[in-house]
Amino acid sequence: MYSIDWLLHFKSQSPRNLGKTIPQMLRKSVEESPDTTLQAFKNEIGSYEYQSYKLVYRHILNLACALKDFGIKRGDLVGLISDNRREWFITDLALLCLGAADVPRGCDSMGTEIRFILSFTSCKVCFFENERQLIKVLDMIDEVPELKDAILFDSPSDLTMERAALLGIRVHKFIEFEDNGKKSTDAQRAEIEAEIDKTEGSDLATIIFTSGTTGTPKGVMLSHDNFMAQCEVIQDVLNTAKEGDMWLSILPVWHIMERVYTYFIIALKSGIAYSKPAVEFMKEDIAAINPHWIVGVPRLWDAFTQSWYREQKRKSGFSLFLFNIAMFWAKGFSWAHDRVCGWICRFSTGQKILDRIIGFIPFVLIAPIAGLGYLTVVRKLRRKFGTRIKACVCGGGSLQPENDLIFRALRIPLLDCYGMTETAPILSVRSPKKPMSGCVGKIYPSAEVKVVPEKDGVPLSSTPLGPGKRGLIFARGRQVMKGYYRRPDLTKKIIDNEGWINTGDLGMLSSNNEIAITGRAKDTIVLMGGENVEPQIIENAICRSIYVESCVAVGQDKKYIGALIVCRKDNILHFAKENNIYYDTYETLLETSEIQNLIREEIDRFTDEKNGFRTCEKVAKFIILPESFQIGKEINAKQIVMRHKIEKLYAREITKLFASKSNR
Repeated sequence: MYSIDWLLHFKSQSPRNLGKTIPQMLRKSVEESPDTTLQAFKNEIGSYEYQSYKLVYRHILNLACALKDFGIKRGDLVGLISDNRREWFITDLALLCLGAADVPRGCDSMGTEIRFILSFTSCKVCFFENERQLIKVLDMIDEVPELKDAILFDSPSDLTMERAALLGIRVHKFIEFEDNGKKSTDAQRAEIEAEIDKTEGSDLATIIFTSGTTGTPKGVMLSHDNFMAQCEVIQDVLNTAKEGDMWLSILPVWHIMERVYTYFIIALKSGIAYSKPAVEFMKEDIAAINPHWIVGVPRLWDAFTQSWYREQKRKSGFSLFLFNIAMFWAKGFSWAHDRVCGWICRFSTGQKILDRIIGFIPFVLIAPIAGLGYLTVVRKLRRKFGTRIKACVCGGGSLQPENDLIFRALRIPLLDCYGMTETAPILSVRSPKKPMSGCVGKIYPSAEVKVVPEKDGVPLSSTPLGPGKRGLIFARGRQVMKGYYRRPDLTKKIIDNEGWINTGDLGMLSSNNEIAITGRAKDTIVLMGGENVEPQIIENAICRSIYVESCVAVGQDKKYIGALIVCRKDNILHFAKENNIYYDTYETLLETSEIQNLIREEIDRFTDEKNGFRTCEKVAKFIILPESFQIGKEINAKQIVMRHKIEKLYAREITKLFASKSNR
C-alpha cells in the first residue's frame, strides 16, 4: 500500500483551509479575490462577457433567494439537465448554498435515461437547458410522476408551455427567477449565508449516474467533503497554476471530471470560459480566451492532432515536407529528453539508469536540429493553443502514446489523470513540472492506493503487491463516495469494511507512487470520448437475433464499439439456401456481402435509439468468427464469457476491428 509523502512529492506544507463545503470555499475566494474573473461566457452576439467573483457570487445568492421562495429547501434533490453554460454553474452553486443537491445530466442524454434518473431520485423540480430536453420528459410523462415544475434556461415556446400544462407540469423561465432574485434584500441574502454555514462536509452535494438506461444505472452519491478533499491540495498538485489563470471548459459539465475541475478553479481563484467539445469551436474560443489550461478526453486530443495533419496535407509539398521533418525530430528529441531527465515511469533503478544511457547520445545529437525545427515550424503549431497555455489535462480513458508524444514535442504538458466517478474522481495525475510518460501520474495527496493479486478480476488477497507487480487497484480516502443511491447492495460489493473501493482496473505502482494502468478487470468499457459503456447490455440485445449465437463487445480506449460475432450456423445456412447464396465452405459464406449485410442489419435493428441505446453504444464494426465459443477456452462452466481470455485469443481480430474500413 502506498500513500503520498507530502514533503517528498509536492513539498506541501499542509492542506489549505478552504472551508467545509463548496459554497464556503467560494465565499472565501470571493473575499480574497473579489475582482478576479470567475466566468467568461458568450452573449447573444457571440462575444465573451467577463464577470468577477464578487458579481457571480451576487448572482448565486440572488438565485438562491428566489429558489428558497419557490420552495426548494435543504435535502431536496433537483434535476439539472444542461450542458456547459453560465446558468449551470450559478444554479449548481445556488442549490448547494441552500443545502440541496442536484441530479445532473447532459443534453445528449436519451429521453429514457433522463426520465429514469428523475423518477429514481423522485425529483419534483428540474432545470432544463431548453425545451428539447423538456420534451424528452413530456413524451412519456407517466414515467416521471413526481415531477411538477420545470425551469428552462432558454425561454420555451408557448406551444410547449401549453402542452406541459395539459400534462400537469408547470413551466418557468430561468430569467424570471433571476429577475426575482435581483429584488432580494440584504436580510434575505443573509439567510442564505446562514444556510451556507449550516451545511456540513458530509452532506450530499450531487448524485451522478454512471450509466444509461440500457444498463443498470448507479447513482453515485458525492458529498461536499468528497470534493473538498481534492480541492484542499490542488494548488500543490497543479503547482504552476496561479490566481487569475483562465480555464477553457469543454467537456460536459455534469461529467465528474469537468465538475471537479470547476471546483478546482474556485479553489485556485481562477476563471472559467465555456466552449464546446468540437475542434472547430475550440479553435475560435482558444483565440478569443487565450487560456492557460484546457481539460479534455483522449478523443479530443486525438481530434486535434488529426486536424493538424489534415491541415498540413492541404499545403504545398515542400511545406508538408518541412512539417513532417520538424515533427519527426521534435518527437525524437522528446523521446530522448524523457529518458535523459528521468521523465519516464519505470519500476527498477537499473532500468532508469539504462534509459538515461540509451537516451543521452540521441539527446545530444538531435537537440540542435529539434531546436531549429521548433523555432521554424513546431512553435507555430503550439500557438494554436494560444500564447499562455501552461498545460492540458486528459482524463476519461487512456491517452494514446502517439498523441502524448506529439504534445511533448509541442512542449505542452499533457497531464494524464486517472480515477472514477466513485472517487470524485481523481486518484492520480501527472505533475505539470515533471509530466512522467508511461503512467497516469502520482497518487493524489488525499488518496491511498494499493495493488493486490487477482485472478480473472477477483482479488486473491488484501495484501498489497510491491512496485512493478501487476494486480487489481484498490483506493481509499476522503474522496470515496458515500455510496450508490438506494443501492446499498451494490455499495457493499464495491467498498469493503475498511473503506477500500475496488476500481475494477488492473495496474501497478512504481517506487515513486506512480500508477500505470495495464487493463480493466471490470466489464465497463471507457471510450476515448470518456463515455462509459456496459458491454453486456449491447451483447444481450444483439443476441436477440435469431442469427447470432454469441457476441463480445470491445473498444476500451477506442473511438467506437466493435464486436466479435458468432453466428447460429443452422440459421445462417438456412438463410443462404432461401436466398440462393452460393459458397464453398461455411467460412467463405460468412465473408459474403449477403451475410455481412444481414448481420449489420440485425445489429442495427436491436441497438437503435428505439431500444434505448445511445450513439456511443452502437456497434460501428464487427468481425464474424467461424467457430462457437468453447467451455474452458472462451467461456467458463457457467457459460459466462471470459473477456480477458477472448482479448488474448482474438487479439489479431480485435486489432482489425479498429483498423479495417469494413461494415462501417
